[in-house]
Amino acid sequence: MLVFTGCSTLPDVSPVKSGVGGPAKTTSTLVPLFIVSTRKAETERAQSSDLARDTRFLVSSVSIPPGHQPGVIEQPSFGSPNKASHFVFAGQRDLDEQSFKSEIAMQISGRVGVNRDVLVYVHGFNTGYDEARFRLAQIVEDSDFTGIPVLFTWPSRNKVLAYGADKESATASRDALEQALTDLSETAGIGRIHILAHSMGTWLTMEAMRQRAMAGQANLNGKIGEIMLAAPDIDLDVFRSQLARVGKVTRISLFASTDDRALSLSSVLAGDRQRLGALDLTNPKHREEITSLGVRVYDLTGSDVPDFFKHGTFAEAPSVVRAIGMQLAESPLAEQQPQAYIDQNTGSSPALIVQ
Repeated sequence: MLVFTGCSTLPDVSPVKSGVGGPAKTTSTLVPLFIVSTRKAETERAQSSDLARDTRFLVSSVSIPPGHQPGVIEQPSFGSPNKASHFVFAGQRDLDEQSFKSEIAMQISGRVGVNRDVLVYVHGFNTGYDEARFRLAQIVEDSDFTGIPVLFTWPSRNKVLAYGADKESATASRDALEQALTDLSETAGIGRIHILAHSMGTWLTMEAMRQRAMAGQANLNGKIGEIMLAAPDIDLDVFRSQLARVGKVTRISLFASTDDRALSLSSVLAGDRQRLGALDLTNPKHREEITSLGVRVYDLTGSDVPDFFKHGTFAEAPSVVRAIGMQLAESPLAEQQPQAYIDQNTGSSPALIVQ
């Protein structure tokens, strides 16, 4: 678990990026993040884990060090972080809802192709606000995403034993996420809206999309792109019913792992109900379940990552983050691929095996 300090006034939101595989950077990279939050405002001493009465809108910026290693959020073992070696907050400022939409539209103005796309990241259980911001910045950098990153953050208590409280907070945030997705779909000049959700955030995402589907707008005004569910903490039967509502308006990808210890605990807390993100693709019954769902699956079992729980593999394994980046960079007119598996253990890069 990561522990971070607060931030100061945001000086600039213009991104400075270098391409993957390009020359080594000698300066830090500034990653701008647009944020939609259902958390109460944090104090100088602590992050809030309480639900806000009204949705908050912010713009923040994270500085990534020049020696950054893919999959890693560099932080000091002790002492204060510095821009030369660590992820550092460059600032934050509050916006109202209209200013939030206007600033995104301004950032998109003049862009072409996939540079007009938006990536909405919805974090999971036991995740603090600062950790969520750093994680999205790391994903943007490592995947070489060139569109607009948006963090949807809800008030996780950031405690392992607060699973029930987190589920209540996620439930209370469904309407806010649905509205945020609707607002983005109505923003002038916007391209596709991709969603990357993790853990309990996958349940929140599918619930928001289910609500959009019930309102007749599951395709987000034709803007919906990829929906990527990483280590989805969703009951298999619940997901099946959500998927039936959402329909086949987009391509949905799952990042699953049988050695995800956090999902094993979640399954116990849920009365030994099978979690979607822990399906065993070597089990014929589980493979049959996946085939019936018609979704793309990335099998991350056995990945070599430092996380003991192996719950954040989607972001910590460089080859997986690259696969996410390639998926986001595909042309919007690209033909939808059939359900497939990606084996993380076939080499330095995942191999796509179409079933």
